[in-house]
Amino acid sequence: MLVILTGGNLPAYSQTAAIRGFITDNADGEALPGANIVLIDQARLLYGVASDNDGFYAIGALEQGEYRLSVSFIGYTTYSDTITFIPGEVKALNVALVPSAAALDEVIVDAERTQGAARVLAGLQTVLPAEIDRIPSPDIAGDLASYLTTLPGFITIGDQGGQFFVRGGEPWQNMVMLDGMLIYQPFHILGFFSAFPTDILNSVDIYAGGFGARYGGRISSVIDVSTRYGNKKRHAGALTLSPFLAGIRVEGPIDPLLQLSYLISYRRSVIEEGASFLIDRPVPFQFDDLYVKLHSTLNRDSRLSVNMLRTFDQGKIGEDIGQTPLANVRWRNNAYGVRYLVLPGTLPIVAEFNIGVSKVTSELGPNDNPTRTASTSRVNTSADMTFYGGLAEVRWGLFARTINMESELGGLFQNISTSQEWVTEVGIYAEPEFKPLPRLTVAPSLRIHAFPSKNATYFEPRLRVRWERGLHRLSGAFGLYHQEIMGISDRRDATSVFTAWASSPDLADVPQSTHLILGYNLRASARLDLGMEVYKKWYSNLYISEWTAFPRLTTRLQPADGRVIGVDLRLEYRSPHFYGHVNYGLSSVEYDAQQGSLELWFGTSNYRFRPAHDRRHQLNVLVSSRWAGFDFSAHWQFGSGLPYNRALGFDGFVLVDRDINVFEEAGSRRVIYEKPFNGILPTYHRLDLSAERTFHLPGLALTLQGSVMNVYDRANIFYLD
Repeated sequence: MLVILTGGNLPAYSQTAAIRGFITDNADGEALPGANIVLIDQARLLYGVASDNDGFYAIGALEQGEYRLSVSFIGYTTYSDTITFIPGEVKALNVALVPSAAALDEVIVDAERTQGAARVLAGLQTVLPAEIDRIPSPDIAGDLASYLTTLPGFITIGDQGGQFFVRGGEPWQNMVMLDGMLIYQPFHILGFFSAFPTDILNSVDIYAGGFGARYGGRISSVIDVSTRYGNKKRHAGALTLSPFLAGIRVEGPIDPLLQLSYLISYRRSVIEEGASFLIDRPVPFQFDDLYVKLHSTLNRDSRLSVNMLRTFDQGKIGEDIGQTPLANVRWRNNAYGVRYLVLPGTLPIVAEFNIGVSKVTSELGPNDNPTRTASTSRVNTSADMTFYGGLAEVRWGLFARTINMESELGGLFQNISTSQEWVTEVGIYAEPEFKPLPRLTVAPSLRIHAFPSKNATYFEPRLRVRWERGLHRLSGAFGLYHQEIMGISDRRDATSVFTAWASSPDLADVPQSTHLILGYNLRASARLDLGMEVYKKWYSNLYISEWTAFPRLTTRLQPADGRVIGVDLRLEYRSPHFYGHVNYGLSSVEYDAQQGSLELWFGTSNYRFRPAHDRRHQLNVLVSSRWAGFDFSAHWQFGSGLPYNRALGFDGFVLVDRDINVFEEAGSRRVIYEKPFNGILPTYHRLDLSAERTFHLPGLALTLQGSVMNVYDRANIFYLD
């Protein structure tokens, strides 16, 4: 069964026809990303697309005549109908699919499926909430942070700090977007959790590299998160409670005429009240997050949403050994955004307008007298247009941003520095996508962005290619990326979480990277997918903390270049009652730094080293199954040892700035290091298990879950000072 929400003809714009619209869930009005829309004409020529994160689809350049339309999605009844086009007609058809449990087993092995752990497209992987829920976690619902740990090339140095290193890049080189809003600190201080719960997500696009020109300002990766609308048919809600986290979610319609809905989610850590009784040491972490979304279907051709995210994190970093007090770190995220989506009435075009404000404030030290503070805010406006023309789709856009950065850095062995900077950025991009052959897609793109106040302009050519032949698919990506805004942190402390943002010291030589990715996918059977990607990244004009004898965060920076090379292997098996996923990542990260004073230490001013996030080997095994009404899942992960700074010894020195007796003056103690990052930490491995069952009562679903994290109690490094 299928419900047609709206339909009708729009004025002609050319001699060919087009069709466009939105695919939604009839039960709650939510968008269905990744739905398959297929048109077959009388000559048996096939035109097919997948709906985007808003459920939008468009097929252009159709000749007049009669077509057979099919709309399908996993777990929903497939819709089929006959549609006739006349020259120049742009047909609007919004479709609401009806859920059907019986259809799930039939469509789950659909050959057109684009999601999946092994179906990576030149660094791009699209993730749905159901995939995240398979990962064992300390909460009832899975979390994006836990899912990212299962991906090859995504490295965490410890279980605290909430920072990811993606294919050799550092956390400040990653871009995380939530409904068009930039989130500076997207993960909580305890690494199991992100700042947005899974039950509000619609889909997540993860670019480990090679992303197109629509994204800019970062040189490593992009995580683009899209949330749900909120139930437009009825009020609903959920309560969750676990030893780590308590949460509430409410949603429902506000105005049926405008199809206005709300979605509110709030979570708060209860670690000190819950998990502290299960762990034989203090767990001094507190965090919460609040998300609010209003969404309206203004009419059949436009959508409007207003979004807000607020988070707070606080914790003591390190382990109390009775020598010095632990560092207390805090940060707050505030993000607000308005997004307007409209379909102009006379052309097969979708237009998107965004206005967003993002801010992060970080502190390190006592609450009443922090030793370091940093604040960064951004105001962003953008307009994006996509034209659907059959053999070619053209996306282009304009953007303008203003960024304000303030910091006060001080403390023991610390260069005292206070700064405030304003940076304005404007730009334009074009991202056409051509289909010269039925199975070949070529997407060249160009991004031009300028900083008027600093008289600097950057050109970034990029390319993405996909070719399919039967069960085989080849893909590739190439791109040039620049990042004028950089994060200052000290990687000598594993899981260092304090970051101060600043503009590049030299606008002529800002940090930049070049990405090259080649991928191959094989549909070995209806249930088995194999995937492989090889990649290389070249980094130049990086600025890293100056190397000194003192363990400190310093604003003195030194230039460095880098290179990353790696290969990812993936295997994924799906059946109605069993899921299995195995992946292996092999990579090498190397920095080449220059610092004049190093010649006194090591005899050369240039030195090559493996940075703290260079994990050579990474293996993940995930299995989940449904048996006797229970859902079981297990995740085992292994990582080879990470580099760290090994201390050679200690000495003492006396600063002779007055008349002193060196035999009586105690002086200061100092760490004497070996060459940078020449030690290797122990390997990391961990097994997590979970089992859950849902009981359905009248108007209520009750889910009970039991989880065990680190089943065999592996003593992995939690923090290294």
